[in-house]
Amino acid sequence: MGTSERIPEDMAMITNDWLTELEPEFHKPYYKDLYQFVLHEYNTSQVFPPADDIFNAFHLTPLSQVKVVIIGQDPYHNVGQAHGLCFSVKPEVEIPPSLVNIYKELHDDLGCYIPNNGYLVKWARQGVLMLNTVLTVRAHMANSHRGKGWEEFTDAAIKALNRQDRPIVFILWGRPAQMKERMLNNPNHLILKAPHPSPLSAYNGFFGSKPFSQTNRFLEEHGVTPIDWQIENVNSAAH
Repeated sequence: MGTSERIPEDMAMITNDWLTELEPEFHKPYYKDLYQFVLHEYNTSQVFPPADDIFNAFHLTPLSQVKVVIIGQDPYHNVGQAHGLCFSVKPEVEIPPSLVNIYKELHDDLGCYIPNNGYLVKWARQGVLMLNTVLTVRAHMANSHRGKGWEEFTDAAIKALNRQDRPIVFILWGRPAQMKERMLNNPNHLILKAPHPSPLSAYNGFFGSKPFSQTNRFLEEHGVTPIDWQIENVNSAAH
């Protein structure tokens, strides 16, 4: 079944300082293939996130402002969830299980209350880049856009981050995220690793890993303003 969602000519082109690093990718053969694949998927299937949200992680967190990087896998694949930031969902959507566990750890680590929504834009605006390694997915089919070229594109972003010589914390939850560690060798950066917050693995060492306090301690030690991790409640009447 077709969709009224039309993918923009340049897939919601990146316009901020990420463009300097990522623009060369748009001209590589793999990206042309990726573009054609994604275009066809949006025109013939239901695909998440909405096309205008594909690059939201980059739009909301310019490269020069990145303090923290959280690496996810592919977008949430149910209706109305994904909006371009890993682990985050739109305000009116039920909080997914992995994010429930992230909030539990945040509460135990820093005392933040558990909010009534999973909308993490506040983090992004403070310099937390929430990057999925695959940026699109077909509805109800996890990993359906894996191996189509997104990984090469997001690897280019991770390599660009590795070249930044200011304090940055990389939070790698689960094996797929930890596979990216081979690209990270900048001594100015901190790498935090733990099992994935999924209910399948959270009790294997995610709970108690204290990533939020460790991140803020590192930033403060290097003269960088820490992250206010508290996501506030939203008024249920406001969408």
